[in-house]
Amino acid sequence: MPKFVYDFTEGNKDLKDLLGGKGANLAEMTNIGLPVPPGFTITTDACRVYLEQGQEPPELREQVSEYLDALEAKMGKKLGQADGPLLVSVRSGAKFSMPGMMDTVLNIGLNDESVHGLAAQAAEAEAGGQTGRFAWDSYRRLIQMFGKTVLGIDGEHFDEALDTAKHAKGTQNDLDLGADDLRGLVEAFKAIVEKEAGRPFPQDPREQMDLAIRAVFESWNGDRAKLYRRQERIPNDLGTAVNICSMVFGNLGMDSGTGVAFTRDPASGQTGVYGDYLQNAQGEDVVAGIRNTMQLEELGSLDPKSYAELTAIMAKLEEHYRDLCDIEFTIESGKLWMLQTRVGKRTAAAAFRIAVQLVDEGRISSDEAVDRVTGAQLAQLMFPRFDENAKADRIATGMNASPGAASGKAVFDSYTAVKWSRSGEKVILIRRETNPDDLNGMIAAQGILTSRGGKTSHAAVVARGMGKTCVCGAESLDVDTKGRRMTAPNGEVVEEGDVISVDGTNGAVYLGEVPVVASPVVEYFEGRLGADSPKAGDLVKAVHRIMTWSDERRRLYVRANADTPEDAARARRFGAQGIGLCRTEHMFLGERRALIERLILAGDDDEERQGALGELLPMQRDDFVAIFTAMGGLPVTVRLLDPPLHEFLPDITELSVRVAVAEAQGEHNEGDLRLLQAVHKMHEANPMLGLRGVRLGLVIPGLFMMQVRAIAEAAAQVAKAGGVARVEIMVPLVGAVQELEIVRDEAQQVLDEVKERTGADVRSLIGTMIELPRAALTAGQIAEAAQFFSFGTNDLTQTTWGFSRDDVEGAFFSAYLERGIFGVSPFETLDREGVGKLVRIAVEEGRKARPELKLGVCGEHGGDPDSVHFFHEVGLDYVSCSPFRVPVARLEAARAAIESAGSDSR
Repeated sequence: MPKFVYDFTEGNKDLKDLLGGKGANLAEMTNIGLPVPPGFTITTDACRVYLEQGQEPPELREQVSEYLDALEAKMGKKLGQADGPLLVSVRSGAKFSMPGMMDTVLNIGLNDESVHGLAAQAAEAEAGGQTGRFAWDSYRRLIQMFGKTVLGIDGEHFDEALDTAKHAKGTQNDLDLGADDLRGLVEAFKAIVEKEAGRPFPQDPREQMDLAIRAVFESWNGDRAKLYRRQERIPNDLGTAVNICSMVFGNLGMDSGTGVAFTRDPASGQTGVYGDYLQNAQGEDVVAGIRNTMQLEELGSLDPKSYAELTAIMAKLEEHYRDLCDIEFTIESGKLWMLQTRVGKRTAAAAFRIAVQLVDEGRISSDEAVDRVTGAQLAQLMFPRFDENAKADRIATGMNASPGAASGKAVFDSYTAVKWSRSGEKVILIRRETNPDDLNGMIAAQGILTSRGGKTSHAAVVARGMGKTCVCGAESLDVDTKGRRMTAPNGEVVEEGDVISVDGTNGAVYLGEVPVVASPVVEYFEGRLGADSPKAGDLVKAVHRIMTWSDERRRLYVRANADTPEDAARARRFGAQGIGLCRTEHMFLGERRALIERLILAGDDDEERQGALGELLPMQRDDFVAIFTAMGGLPVTVRLLDPPLHEFLPDITELSVRVAVAEAQGEHNEGDLRLLQAVHKMHEANPMLGLRGVRLGLVIPGLFMMQVRAIAEAAAQVAKAGGVARVEIMVPLVGAVQELEIVRDEAQQVLDEVKERTGADVRSLIGTMIELPRAALTAGQIAEAAQFFSFGTNDLTQTTWGFSRDDVEGAFFSAYLERGIFGVSPFETLDREGVGKLVRIAVEEGRKARPELKLGVCGEHGGDPDSVHFFHEVGLDYVSCSPFRVPVARLEAARAAIESAGSDSR
């Protein structure tokens, strides 16, 4: 019989696939002797069965009963018994942290009878003579959570009832509600349940638990969970575990409370004690941001014993996990309990600092440090920051929850944030506090600002995970979401649509747009800020060390896509080891475009064609001399001309109108008439699949050979000047080996002729771009004529999927992402199952035919972190990407090598 339930004593931190992150870590803490409330975990296997079959596996109920019986025996009380009941929480817990995206229900086991038993049980612990307050507060929380998560009732119904009760009491603080107030609120909540759900709130404790378990299973496929997984690229087929844990109560009085702690600052990475604590509160109150918290250090004077025990446990956990730990805890009447730990989410800056700190502390190796940061985090560090010297109107300061510089129009709800962002507006989402339902708006916004909550609030945790700029707990701001305005302490009113700026690094909020300057990390990569410079902070030093270790570790070379000497020089500063794609069509913009147009339209007029080629040759030669010189002997792959024809011909509509207007006015321009006839003759319905690439080179005599001659003469000129030019000539859009053979043979003749005439050793590899499915499938044949392949994954993706990137991304990609057809755009991350399979085939067949075949990729996927790992796996020699993505590719190439070595050792 399959085992679907594990006691906390049976698991460990390595069972995250089965027990989820929360369950695995609860088991780990239990087994290393930390104070964890007893409980058990229902596995992700059970969830997957439930989601596939629409019902629990038949063995599950029996196993849950067995483990519940054992828990009751351990605790000495029964679930929901009338006199001193056992209460449990039912909490989700997937393999990867998904903060607030799935369901949790606390205080399972309370009903109209057991609430009195709980009140009697807690009477001695309550402060201020509020007999029964704690019990009725717990009961109203259960009905509220259960109604929202299990019965699907709109949470606003409960919020309005709570606001009514507070208004009647003349307070805005729920702590001011006494036992009688809360008893009345329980009756109001029960009435809401009966009206909205069409059934009474269930009084059977086991029914409460079973329904809550199903709700947690089903929340895996809730809208916000699916959206978060798409955003974070978490697979959809993992499922969630369910953790059943005996309740401990932070709302038992002022000597109780709940908190979240980090063993290092998750925003900066600095060592120390960081976190938030809330007295007389339960469960989700801290992360929900419903009341502003106290700093964790204040607990030291409030409850020295619990604080000392907590800090000792924090040190033990960090030593055990060898990383920053995120901890949830509750203090019940002076007794500390650990409710969760996990390797904490952190900002990009914190990730780099912490990785280097842990190496220096001897806790991890340099390989582990490289593996603990990501290319996406490095990219975040390269974003601009606000100019400290700019004049800016600061209107408030909050907590620097997630760094970055963001400006945009103020919006006060997620719907507006999404709507405006889809119209091209940059927005800042402003809320009193966020909750999981705000995820759409948080994704759409440039930055997030809340007036409540701290560094452990929902807004802060989710923003850090997504790399979004976030300022939390700006208490001086009066946020009126219904009125769609925000009032600053100085009386300044920000209406919806007004531009504001938020600085997640220092917590500042500014009116208007603040100018930005380059990140110090970019200054470092560009050589304007040395890692040893006094101006280089610890972040730049950490990035430098990580990149040094990365370059020592990676197998893949990293090149850049560059078409100008300026781009080539920038690419070298960013660490590029050559140019993987020099697009010659980008050299024929502006005034030069007319020469290509003239060449294409020359037709059979040999004199016209030769004249155009003669003018183009010296221009091309000068282009290549400058680029080869800038690269200083590093390899340069030059792609021969590949213009979609429509980009280099006059617009047929504009030309037709011009001719028609001229005729209507009795004017006749023979040149325009001939031009229109030629354009009509060459007009294509689908120019991306028309006369371009090698086809154009074969149809227009002399075009490609003019470029080859310019390349060869430029290489010779550089050599005579004492330099070195390592050239690779790439023939685009080859679909048949015969196309490549013709161009190769002609090119080799030109290269030999230039070498003989100049005396320079002009050597060049001749290869092709693999960007058509047929080329990938016949790679073995093509490799016999090619010395290298470069995968053009942009076009290969288009031709494999049968759609044009420019046309379809705005047309239906969002719908495909929402419906799960795409996990991520195939133009952003390589489609491994389709396009990736073609790449794999071409690599295997190409190397079989020519073992020394050089292999690279020059599509935008060359700078995508996930795709870089695939290219390492299939055995490419290099990746090429835009200059600014070169550092990302360098880092990810190292992480791929480390990951591969780890897999091999296992």
